[in-house]
Amino acid sequence: MDKPIIDYPCDWTFKIIGQEDNLLRKAALSTLQERSHTLSNSNTSSGGKYTSLNLVVNVKDATDRDEIFNRLQNNSAIKLIL
Repeated sequence: MDKPIIDYPCDWTFKIIGQEDNLLRKAALSTLQERSHTLSNSNTSSGGKYTSLNLVVNVKDATDRDEIFNRLQNNSAIKLIL
């Protein structure tokens, strides 16, 4: 299967999942700092233990996208990134 062709720069959506909405929002803010982005509610697990947010940010290229992913991944409030 061929990799999809992505035209950069483009808006990229990261789904970030964790246990507390406010900690996820703080994690996104600390990762992106002054960089323009949007956060929106996505879903809450049926038991209410996990919540997810959609984080949309404009990325310059694949390296920029991967750097953001890695910084998000290193934040303990974020349990999973899609």
